[in-house]
Amino acid sequence: FQQTYGQKCYKIAIDAGLNCPNRDGHISTGGCSFCSALGSGDFAVSRVTGSVTKQISAGLSLFKDKKVGSKFVAYYQAFTNTYGPISLLETIYREALEHPQIIGISIATRPDCLGKEVLSLLESLKDAYPDKFIWIELGLQTCHETSANHLGIGYTRDVFEKAMQDLETLHIPVIVHVILGLPGEGLPEILQTIDYVNRFQPFGVKLQLLHILKGSRMAKQYGIDAPTKVCLDYVPIPDQTHGTLPLPPLHIYTMEEYLEVLISCIEHLNPSICLHRITGDGPKDILLTPLWSGHKKKVLGTLHHLLATRQTYQGRLFHDSRSTHPL
Repeated sequence: FQQTYGQKCYKIAIDAGLNCPNRDGHISTGGCSFCSALGSGDFAVSRVTGSVTKQISAGLSLFKDKKVGSKFVAYYQAFTNTYGPISLLETIYREALEHPQIIGISIATRPDCLGKEVLSLLESLKDAYPDKFIWIELGLQTCHETSANHLGIGYTRDVFEKAMQDLETLHIPVIVHVILGLPGEGLPEILQTIDYVNRFQPFGVKLQLLHILKGSRMAKQYGIDAPTKVCLDYVPIPDQTHGTLPLPPLHIYTMEEYLEVLISCIEHLNPSICLHRITGDGPKDILLTPLWSGHKKKVLGTLHHLLATRQTYQGRLFHDSRSTHPL
């Protein structure tokens, strides 16, 4: 953004009023186990605010006191933002792309919701607004299908791979979401996901700390119904498991543990991939654990200090494995 626009740019999270096939019964009604009742759009401008244009205006007002930067990205964050009638999707995308202060749109979605009609629409909008950009944010979360099944994601890895290939054909940049700290996954499994992402060389990646939010299925599965400040190992409640799959124990990272895992991921990540996020939290009124994740300045400051003192950096341990480990 600094190189392209000469200034800092900000994201305005939008709730376009869409749903998700993993919630409305098309695939399931339970949703992904980590997802909140607001479809991971907890920081989005409320759909109660109204149209996309009104949400953008409301979002702009939140940044009115910022002294640096006057350009914004409309981030379609809540639920699945390519899941709906094509006419509706075109309307909500154009509404943002035509706003004078919006430099582009970032669309969070599922890889199984990128059919031919959606791809054709994205291609036509890309041609219609050459001075603005369109990014797609895809939820991979993990490359391990056993973990994905525990989460109830509802699509297989080959679906993700096809979506990546289709978007690459259209030259539409992709930001891949990965969750660190999933039940049953340790550092070796996490680094396998990082290696898997490296093989695609996406435009960006978001490394997301697993945090448990009130109302999520995971909170119910593991009996987490109150905030906690300590690191705990949670054993799933037998009668609340998803389907017939036995759920693995859940370990909640301390900040120190998370930063060690995060640094390993950064060291193994292809240096050409832009890091769009390196932690994550939730609104304090629904964040159950870990509560330390709400102190972002402390987390980021400690990370930068550790990277500097260890003289390490993104890609230090990266090796291109595509030739030896084909998809």
